[in-house]
Amino acid sequence: MTWFDALIMAIVEGLTEFLPVSSTGHMIITQGILGFESTEFTKAFLVNIQFGTILSVLVLYWKRFFQSIDFYLKLFVAFLPAAIIGFLASDFIDQLLESVLVVAIMLVLGGIFLLFVDRLFSDSEKASDEQKISFKKALFIGFFQVIAMIPGVSRSAATIVGGMAQKLNRKQAAEFSFFLAVPTMFAASAYKLLQNYHTITKENIDLLLFGNLIGFLVAIVAIKSFIGYVTKYGFKVFGWYRIIVGMIIIILMMAGVNLNIVG
Repeated sequence: MTWFDALIMAIVEGLTEFLPVSSTGHMIITQGILGFESTEFTKAFLVNIQFGTILSVLVLYWKRFFQSIDFYLKLFVAFLPAAIIGFLASDFIDQLLESVLVVAIMLVLGGIFLLFVDRLFSDSEKASDEQKISFKKALFIGFFQVIAMIPGVSRSAATIVGGMAQKLNRKQAAEFSFFLAVPTMFAASAYKLLQNYHTITKENIDLLLFGNLIGFLVAIVAIKSFIGYVTKYGFKVFGWYRIIVGMIIIILMMAGVNLNIVG
């Protein structure tokens, strides 16, 4: 992995982590395009640059994130399904992470769903920003997050839709999705770091720190832009984007272009 590879991957992570377009899917596709080898360090890098994007949420929402024990308990309840199922199915999930085709298919299917999601949950927009998130609603959103373990689904899309299905408005659902990303991404990053800490050396730690810094800066811009846009216009543009990107990838693969990750 070169400095250019690290820069591009960090920009992609920062841009897509909190948008309903699948950051994991975009990272897999981008790695396939760049063509750098999937080593133990690069695998650790692609997960651990999430520390930077986690920090962006804490910086932007620090007044609202550091609040009551009740809030943290609800985040924990929402986090549990993904933590348990992710641990039990980690080997299967790792296999899916190697497949660009799975990502492309899920991008298209998820995009089609996003074209209609605003209409499906139109009643949620009548909800007040003051509406409380109960433990039951938090758990429901947590099970939606599990769906995002399939590459290309999008963690943010799944949890936002889960929130809207629980009568949260788009802004509330998106912000809770951001908050839920903190324990979820921290646990995933810490677990991967624990598994692969030996791959991080004096020669490559600068790349990891650089990736986190770029991811942090880009994610701040992405979050602020996304909240304003989705509150006003909804999800349709993200649906069309997913469909177009997914179809391009499928067409390229059918034409014989090799986008598979080099192992």
